[in-house]
Amino acid sequence: MKLFTAALLATALSLPLAGTAAFAATPADALVVAQNIDDIVAIDPAQAYEFTSGELNTNLYDRLVQYDAEDTTVLAPGLATEWVADDAAKTITFTLRDGVTFSSGNPVRPEDVVFSFSRVIKLNKTPAFILTQLGWTPENIADMVTVADGKVVVKYDGDFSSAFVLNVLAARPASVVDEVTVMANEVDGDMGNAWLNTNSAGSGPFVLADYRPAEIIRLTANANYFKGAPAMKTVIIRHVAEAATQQLLLTSGDVDIAKNLTPDQIGSLPADSVKVETFPQAAVHFLSFNQKDEALTPPAVWEAARYLVDYDGMTKSFLAGQMEKHQAFWPKGFPGSYDETPYSLDVEKAKQILADAGIKTPITVTLDVINSTPFTDVAQSLQASFAEAGINFEILPGTGAQVITKYRERTHQAMLLYWGPDFMDPHSNAKAFAYNSNNADDAYAATTTWRNAWAVPQEMNDEVTAALAEPDQAKRNELYVDLQKQVQETSPIVIMFQATYQVAMAKAVNGYVNGATSDFVYYRLVTKQ
Repeated sequence: MKLFTAALLATALSLPLAGTAAFAATPADALVVAQNIDDIVAIDPAQAYEFTSGELNTNLYDRLVQYDAEDTTVLAPGLATEWVADDAAKTITFTLRDGVTFSSGNPVRPEDVVFSFSRVIKLNKTPAFILTQLGWTPENIADMVTVADGKVVVKYDGDFSSAFVLNVLAARPASVVDEVTVMANEVDGDMGNAWLNTNSAGSGPFVLADYRPAEIIRLTANANYFKGAPAMKTVIIRHVAEAATQQLLLTSGDVDIAKNLTPDQIGSLPADSVKVETFPQAAVHFLSFNQKDEALTPPAVWEAARYLVDYDGMTKSFLAGQMEKHQAFWPKGFPGSYDETPYSLDVEKAKQILADAGIKTPITVTLDVINSTPFTDVAQSLQASFAEAGINFEILPGTGAQVITKYRERTHQAMLLYWGPDFMDPHSNAKAFAYNSNNADDAYAATTTWRNAWAVPQEMNDEVTAALAEPDQAKRNELYVDLQKQVQETSPIVIMFQATYQVAMAKAVNGYVNGATSDFVYYRLVTKQ
């Protein structure tokens, strides 16, 4: 089979992007994926911040605690089998799993955890902010993460619940790397950064065997993985930018999975040989109103807007398979989510709300939108339904960079955008949608509240702070549910949808897991029958 796998790799490298030749089915112990992977800037978990690199990190590395393939909504033991939190002392003590080794054969030691966290802080690359939230700095990290009696002791500085800290430690930059191997490949004091961008040094289910930018990624199974070796001995991810070519390769049997097909292509796949699985995603899509515009400040405008969105019409037509109706800031499927959807299209009710509040119509509002599908389609649907109540949208399409820059400068009127959490803790979104302690123009904050100049009521700010510090997880979840209800009912932000993601694959493929973010993509359980 080794020769067969090698032959497959040679074929994968030589395949034209399009053509008429038919190729043999992929080997039983190899998974071949067609995917656009040109977003990768870095693979080193201390630097990686792109979608595809997040997927790779999850399959190459473990964390002390992690959302794993068996259930991507449950925070589970990873390299740590147990932990004891002391909220008063602001410490969590982790007991490591016995007998776990890195792919190099080196044992996973408490010292590797200390090194990995310290390395992220000292390198200070893009994702370091996730860990520095815990009060860690290059100057104090040696005191904040230590080894005591063979256990890892993590200290944090801030009014955080231990549940929040655990979710931070389940994030990508908290991946544990092999200190011995990494430092053996250090160049000019880079702590192995350059080497880890083309190699791996983890304990995860796979090892990075080959990476060629915008060409191919090859993973090989870690036979000694502590949860058992993956059934797929090899995972080959081919860079195929064109969705039409991905479709061709899938239907001809040259790849097992196609990741980037359009809804039209999904709908035209042959049902006898291909299946499509749909996965809810963490991103929520919303319409928001800038409170710098006096015409958009009356709460009646916000309330009426909630009844002028054709949620069902869009999700059942051009958004089918891409989005589902969701009206709260935390995505469903995770602790603390609020999944009720009380609003639906009701133009007459919206008109009555505006009339009762003395709002004079028509109102003309510019609506900024990214100039690509499905965003422009959503904008046109909103334009049509809002016009029936006398709110006239003038659609201003722009590139993603143009739209987001305008949003950050608070120079828009209405904005159509989406938001995804940086890590899977509800505070990541509560801070974005329900907190704004300083609404001044010079107090920039990367939140939807500040960018829409919404001076959040102090009571809501206080509740966000309280939820972050609440040690009881059940009470904490209740606070986040309450915050979502408040934002849903009384904010200038109209949350409409939660993204979904469709993956097409050969019918023989089973066990592919795609959670709510790219960090939750798993190949470990894949089989082919």
